[in-house]
Amino acid sequence: MNRLVTAFTEGIIAFAASNIDDLLILLLFFSQVNVNFRRRHIVTGQYLGFVVIIIASLPGFFGGLVVPQKFMGLLGLLPIAIGLLQLVNRGEETTEVQTVTSTFQQPLHNNPIVSFLFSVLSPQTYKVAAVTVANGGDNISIYISLFAGQNLASLAIILSVFFLMVMVWCAIAYLLVRQTKIADVLSRYGKAVVPFVLIGLGLFIMYERGTFSLIN
Repeated sequence: MNRLVTAFTEGIIAFAASNIDDLLILLLFFSQVNVNFRRRHIVTGQYLGFVVIIIASLPGFFGGLVVPQKFMGLLGLLPIAIGLLQLVNRGEETTEVQTVTSTFQQPLHNNPIVSFLFSVLSPQTYKVAAVTVANGGDNISIYISLFAGQNLASLAIILSVFFLMVMVWCAIAYLLVRQTKIADVLSRYGKAVVPFVLIGLGLFIMYERGTFSLIN
């Protein structure tokens, strides 16, 4: 039971730490919603892109089935390295975002069901998914280390948390886009906290996997 609680906690921390920048991109997307670019394009595209990131991260879980946990915990060095790199390069960091513009001109069908199906398969959805994947390169390294050493039940908990948090992130972005002051604070200070959270997550992964016993 304790392991499942730990997996739940790790899932929340890992998602929040690795997706602050994604929240900022979602804010940009929701600010451009119009008759041709709908909220469902954003939500569906976000989920589609996140599924690709998860699939790319699963080797960490399968590797953990054959490699001792204390050695798999060394992968906790990845989020630590990413956090340190972000601290070193903080002054040079820029976020390159592919924006969704009014050039999306696909008409919507009058039937709600057909309209939804068209929106799922629309270029708008795939462009949001592409931005999500392109922005999630660092996430793959973090998730590989997180998945390593988990059992199937713990992995299921983490993935459930992740997919729930995607919807939470979309909801937060949609609400924040209407509150310009809050969005400005998040944009200005959110990324400053991320490196420290990533370093803490990496240390926690190493501790939970028993990696520090290798030092003795």
